[in-house]
Amino acid sequence: MQLHQSAGYKVVREWLDKKELKPFLFQEETWQHIMNGKSGLVNAPTGFGKTFSVFLGAIIDFINRNPETYTTKTGNKLQLLWITPLRALAKDIGRAMEEVITEMNIRWRVGIRNGDTSTAERQLQKKHPPEVLIITPESLHLLLAQKNYAEFFAALKIIAVDEWHELLGSKRGVQVELAVSRLVSVRSANTDHSPFTLHASPHPLIWGISATIGNLQEAASVLHASLQGLAQPVIVRARLQKNIEVESVFPDEIEKYPWAGHLGIKLIHKLLPVIEQSRTTLIFINTRGMSETWYQALLNAAPELAGVIALHHGSIEPGLRTWVEEALHAGTLKVVVCTASLDLGVDFRPVETVIQVGSPKGVARFLQRAGRSGHSPGAVSKIYFLPTHSLELVEAAALKSAIAENM
Repeated sequence: MQLHQSAGYKVVREWLDKKELKPFLFQEETWQHIMNGKSGLVNAPTGFGKTFSVFLGAIIDFINRNPETYTTKTGNKLQLLWITPLRALAKDIGRAMEEVITEMNIRWRVGIRNGDTSTAERQLQKKHPPEVLIITPESLHLLLAQKNYAEFFAALKIIAVDEWHELLGSKRGVQVELAVSRLVSVRSANTDHSPFTLHASPHPLIWGISATIGNLQEAASVLHASLQGLAQPVIVRARLQKNIEVESVFPDEIEKYPWAGHLGIKLIHKLLPVIEQSRTTLIFINTRGMSETWYQALLNAAPELAGVIALHHGSIEPGLRTWVEEALHAGTLKVVVCTASLDLGVDFRPVETVIQVGSPKGVARFLQRAGRSGHSPGAVSKIYFLPTHSLELVEAAALKSAIAENM
């Protein structure tokens, strides 16, 4: 069946029309592949709806299988497993998914499972599995080690690995590869061959989602290694250009700037006008200790920021992290000093400006962080790069060249 003729697509398109939105071609291509029972990798710039390319594909698949009862059917067990590298990202994605589910009147539940999830919530999830479970690689391995885990994943239709470029080549990436391999074997061995999309399949579909990856073919082959001999994955690439403006913050006298071992605090006065002219600014720092130093230095330099500046990193208690994330969405904070804990997210729309202090340790990460501002199609992402020492002045030039060459 063609996508545009399916019941699921018509429901999703009606929902998009009400919000005065239109799907991109790469999203529709992904939905068609999911309908056809294909696994794959989606590559698109930040802010163009990569999350919805797979999530709405799962919704379309569910509606196609239950065209008459999709608004009343409950107890569907786990349909979509969403693996995310960050806890902060889980809450952000969950909020976006719940909004869609509610507005479409679908009886799905979204669960989150990570280090912040209470024991009571974990037990409830095992007893009554949500249709969507957003989980970190570490929590997924703990879940796979529990008794009767195969039953929990018995109805799983789609595995989505978000921000695959952040995981690829790391220890956490290997964790994901092992977990995906195990889940494929669990579903393949399951005797319950209930209908899977319009094409029956004994294993869940595997979809990677990424904003910036150099070698897409290699990235896809690593993620889909467990499907060798079972299915040929596809690559969906959005031919869209993200407008990014990069501005370097240079010292007045470059020859006197330290060569190494400094935090860049000497240039803090140059950032204050940037912060003042922006509604909300994210300042990315490489380490937790360094982020705390910058947070205090900003307060010392601009006491008027008290009450509208916040700190966010992985060691801060969950309640405070959640408060900062909610305040970002509400637009009540002017500055957030953060580490990689806020690298990723669905949409912090009030963020107008991003500042990177020190080396971002990679072009992909720099682009990802730039995308926290102007996080919508057609919007310009503005990022400032502040070198902490003279060697990073060279890196600033390299980053601009890489972006210009679409690396």
